[in-house]
Amino acid sequence: MKNFIESGKAILGIEFGSTRIKAVLIDDNNKPIAQGSHAWENQLVDGLWTYSIDAIWAGLQDCYADLCKDVKKQYGCDITKLAAIGISAMMHGYMAFNEKDEILVPFRTWRNTNTGAAAAELSKLFNYNIPLRWSISHLYQCILNNDAHVKDIKFQTTLAGYIHWQLTGEKVLGVGDASGMIPVDPKTKSYNADMVDKFNKLIAPKGYSWTLLDIFPKVLVAGENAGVLTAEGAKKLDVSGKLQAGIPFCAPEGDAGTGMVATNAVKQRTGNVSAGTSSFSMIVLEKDLSKPYEPIDMVTTPDGSLVAMVHCNNCTSDLNAWVGLFKESLELMGHKVDMDELYGKLYNNALTGDADCGGLLAYNYISGEPVADSSLTEGRPMFVRSANDKFNLANFMRVHLYGSIGVLKLGNDILLKEEKIKIDRITGHGGLFRTKGVGQRVLAAALNSPISVMETAGEGGAWGIALLAAYVVNNDKKQNLADYLDSKVFAGNTGVEIAPTAEDVAGFNAYIETYKAGIAIEKAAVANKK
Repeated sequence: MKNFIESGKAILGIEFGSTRIKAVLIDDNNKPIAQGSHAWENQLVDGLWTYSIDAIWAGLQDCYADLCKDVKKQYGCDITKLAAIGISAMMHGYMAFNEKDEILVPFRTWRNTNTGAAAAELSKLFNYNIPLRWSISHLYQCILNNDAHVKDIKFQTTLAGYIHWQLTGEKVLGVGDASGMIPVDPKTKSYNADMVDKFNKLIAPKGYSWTLLDIFPKVLVAGENAGVLTAEGAKKLDVSGKLQAGIPFCAPEGDAGTGMVATNAVKQRTGNVSAGTSSFSMIVLEKDLSKPYEPIDMVTTPDGSLVAMVHCNNCTSDLNAWVGLFKESLELMGHKVDMDELYGKLYNNALTGDADCGGLLAYNYISGEPVADSSLTEGRPMFVRSANDKFNLANFMRVHLYGSIGVLKLGNDILLKEEKIKIDRITGHGGLFRTKGVGQRVLAAALNSPISVMETAGEGGAWGIALLAAYVVNNDKKQNLADYLDSKVFAGNTGVEIAPTAEDVAGFNAYIETYKAGIAIEKAAVANKK
C-alpha cells in the first residue's frame, strides 16, 4: 500500500457535514485505506446560522493534516500525488461573492428558516415546491429585504461549490447539489430554463446588472472532469506544501447525493433512508410527480435522475433520551451499564410488543416538524396514553421506535399511496439501524417495503464523493453511474434485507392513524407551553 500511495494512485474524498469534516482515502478497489476528521459547529450570528470563512479553511486543512497523519502512521509515507479528488458538503444555503471574490455576507447554512416569504412566493410562481433552505429562496429573500449587497453579486454557490472553486478555479457544481439551488430539468441535466426565465422577469424591475445564469455555477453530471488542483489550491489544502498540483477533480456534490452513492441508490426505483438525529428518505423516480407537495423536495442524483426527498427534522433524539433515563435508573440500582447492550436489549424487547403499540402514542419533536404540519415551527417531545392502553416496556419502546419514523411515514405515504410510485430496493443507514434487524423491521413495516442495510453504509458521504472522483478517472468501460457502482464498487452486494410482515404493516398503519389524529395534541402543547 505504501508504493500505491507514493505513486499517486489513491483517491481522496472530503465531505463537510454539519458537525464533522471527514476525509477518506480509497484504493483501486474503492476500499477506504485512511481517514481524517475535524469537528466543528455552526454559530448563530445576528440571528442566522453560519460557519466563518476562517473556520471553513482551518477545518479543511486540519482534516487533511489528520488524514496525512493517519497515512504516515499506517504506511510510513507522505501523500504527494493523488489520482483524483472530490469535495462534497451540506447542500443549499447562501454564499454570494463580489467581483473581487470577497464574500458579501456571512455564509448562510441550510439550517436557516428566515426565507419563508421568498419560498412561498417562488413555490407559487414556479408551481413547484421550493423549500426554505434552497439557495434560490435565500437569494430572493435578500431581494425582498432590499439588501444592499445583492446588486454586487458576481457569483453565488454552495459550500461544496465554493471550496471546489478555491481549489481548482472552476465555478461549477454537480447536478445533485445544483438541484438544491433552483430546480433542475432531468432532460437537460441543468437548471430549469422556464423557472430561470420566470425568476429573471420577476426581478427585472430591480435593475440588477446580472441575471440568474450570470451568477450561478455551471452544472456538471457525474463522470465529467471538473478541473484540476491549482498550485494555489494545493497550498490551501495542504499547508505542509507536499501535495502537488494538477490532480483532477469530480464535480462538487451535496451530502444527499454522496449518501445515494454510498448506499448504491442512484438507479431509478431505488432509494435510501438516513435515520439518526434527523431523518430523510431519497427515492429515485422514473418520472416527475403529478403535482407539487409541500412535504416533498425534488432534487436529483449525481447523474441527473429525479429524486423525491422527504426531510424530517427529528428522528432518534427523543428515543435516545428515554434510553438514557433507563441507564440512570439502572445505575441508581448499582448496575454498570454498557450502552450497546442496553440499546440491544430494549430494541429487541420492543419487537415482542403489540404491532400497534397497544394504543400508545409518542411524538419525537425536539424541534419543529413541518412535514407533519406546516404550522409546527416548534416541537414538544411527548408520550401519550389512555388508562386502557397496554402499557408495558415492550410497547413503550416500540412506540418510540415508531415515533422516530412517524413523520417519514407521512411523507412517503404521499409517494407510495397517492403517486403510486414503485420501489425495488431501499437501503437504510444511520444510528437507528445500529442494533441489527430492529430499525430495519420497523422501517419495513412503515414503508411496506423491504429494507436493506449494508456494512459499507457507515462509511458515509466522504466515501461517496471519493467514489464519484474514482468514476471520473477509472470508468474505462464508459458505464453509467449505476452500472459502475454495481460492478466496480458493490459487486452485487445489496446488504442484508428484511421484508415487512403483514402483521407489522397492519399494526403500523393502525398506529399512524392514531398518530395523525394526535398531532392536534402536539399543536396544543406548542401553543400552551412557552
